[in-house]
Amino acid sequence: MKWNGPLNKIDDYRYEIPSSYKGEKNNLRMRTSAVIYADEKMIPSVLAGNALEQTANMTMLPGIVGKAMAMPDIHWGYGFPIGGVAATDAENGVISPGGVGFDINCGVRLVRTNLKLDDLDEWKIKNLVDEIFKNVPSGLGSKAKIRLNTRELDDVLKLGARWGVEHGYGWGEDVEFLEENGCLGYADLSMVSGRAKQRGASQLGSLGAGNHFIELQKVEEIFEPEIAKVFGITNKGQIVVMIHTGSRGFGHQVCTDHLRVLEQAVRKYNIWLPDRQLACAPVNSPEGQNYFKAMACAANFAWCNRQMIVHWVRESFEKILGSSAEDLEMKIVYDVCHNIAKLEEHETDGKKRKVYVHRKGATRSFGPGKKEIPLKYRNVGQPVLIPGDMGTESYLLHGTKKAEETFGSTCHGAGRVLSRHQALRQWRGEDIVRQLKSRGIYVHPASFKVAAEEAPGSYKNIRNVVDITHGAGISRKVVKFIPLGVVKG
Repeated sequence: MKWNGPLNKIDDYRYEIPSSYKGEKNNLRMRTSAVIYADEKMIPSVLAGNALEQTANMTMLPGIVGKAMAMPDIHWGYGFPIGGVAATDAENGVISPGGVGFDINCGVRLVRTNLKLDDLDEWKIKNLVDEIFKNVPSGLGSKAKIRLNTRELDDVLKLGARWGVEHGYGWGEDVEFLEENGCLGYADLSMVSGRAKQRGASQLGSLGAGNHFIELQKVEEIFEPEIAKVFGITNKGQIVVMIHTGSRGFGHQVCTDHLRVLEQAVRKYNIWLPDRQLACAPVNSPEGQNYFKAMACAANFAWCNRQMIVHWVRESFEKILGSSAEDLEMKIVYDVCHNIAKLEEHETDGKKRKVYVHRKGATRSFGPGKKEIPLKYRNVGQPVLIPGDMGTESYLLHGTKKAEETFGSTCHGAGRVLSRHQALRQWRGEDIVRQLKSRGIYVHPASFKVAAEEAPGSYKNIRNVVDITHGAGISRKVVKFIPLGVVKG
């Protein structure tokens, strides 16, 4: 389905769906306009499919503040498009699971090292990747190496990444460099179903499937040397590790459970929506707050999940290279989440106000001076991590004051252009792995099916996506990485 509605160009990096748009059925009642971050090169892929219709639908949310927005990695999702950002008033707005996603707090973590490319040969890269694959369970339905009892899981849901550190899975300083320090304090265990806990008990410390990965990367280009140095990136050829995963089956079940409740709440509170997938509830209703507190539990699970994986990545380096992780200076640069809703304070229309910011496939991009940023980074803005796919570059950027127009948000990745079914029809996983090897990238996938589904051609050009956010000023390029080895879930 191709977009046939109006799309007005604002400037080289912004387009707008005007609030006068009524929809194909002429029944939309847009409360505001919608802004899409794109350039002329990106527009053809944006116009394909129904992601723009979903973006227009976002403007229907009661209590929406400012404009509905879509990042350049926009593509169709459940409720919101992937790449959708919307803020709703903290008193009169709503909260919508469709604006968060099923994989709550899917996110990215970057670990730097003091290694250089010259320190690794092809054998070491292969063995590092294979050891990480062995240490971190990957693939659909993968189970972790540890299984939590009920009390332990409850503690994880309350403490987030700190639980991992307190139990020997990491260093004390790790949590300082995680968004929200790896824990949302309003998590409420009573809002989580027994089924969700059952699914989560066996999955803490596992990668999962799909586009999730652990990548061994090298620094290819440094755009802002002084800011890169603040983030601990000093030289071309420096080795880093990027981890991308979320809350696994636990978060999926939390979303599923509360969607059922919020679908009923739409009728109870007489909320008109153009799409039932935007099911929501007033933020201060029992249904809205119950979802928000359960979502926080899933977010905490995800932060702890990535913490466990960092620990096993460090152990893998120690085993293969024979040096301690401390000697290798394997420190966390930052951890960002990109499927979440948060209560934040932002300036709109010249006034500061509290809003619930929904980021669905979008990353926080706070600029300099924000108290939520680690003190070490506060003068330059938070690190922003934008991963590519297993055959292309990834980026480290920094947040900007300009990003206040997006409620401190930017894109989260390349964004799909082909569905997984389409990718399977077009590629064989064995061929993809072989092609990447010929380019010097060693891939260890959980299955060749996943390798085909995640073929680089399934995604937009990550360079184009990042150049748009950079050009628009909502996040600015600092470092480009390219993959050397990939564990693919």
